[in-house]
Amino acid sequence: MPKVDRIKHFATMSLNRLDGTTKNLTEDQLDWKSCSEANTIRNILGHLIGEWYGFIPKIAAGSKDAEVAGYAGTEGKSLDEIKADYEAGKANLMKTLDGISDEDLAKEMEWFMGKQPTARYLMMGVSEILHHEGQISAVLGVEKRIKGV
Repeated sequence: MPKVDRIKHFATMSLNRLDGTTKNLTEDQLDWKSCSEANTIRNILGHLIGEWYGFIPKIAAGSKDAEVAGYAGTEGKSLDEIKADYEAGKANLMKTLDGISDEDLAKEMEWFMGKQPTARYLMMGVSEILHHEGQISAVLGVEKRIKGV
């Protein structure tokens, strides 16, 4: 199996897990915090969707300075709007991954970890899906325990 196909498979499995975690999300849960310093699900999703429009496309282009569409964020948006952004972001992510070849993965790019194969940066970006799924699961779990649900 080509390396890029393994990365796409990992992304798909990670997205499926995130889909399951967020499928019953409510409007109230978007901004719930266990303490004033805590992150919100709104912010986590905004950051993650932003990576699908910023970080991943820059990696795909092989340049940290590549011009990308970016993402305006989730602030002030309803749950339905965020869900629509999430679905569009997933589609953008997979379309971006579809445009990458194994030859692209072997090329090196210079960024925050120094000169590394594009594959290393890409796996870091794709693994963010599971990282943030874990954060959202933690927020939902703490909320459930504190509220006694």
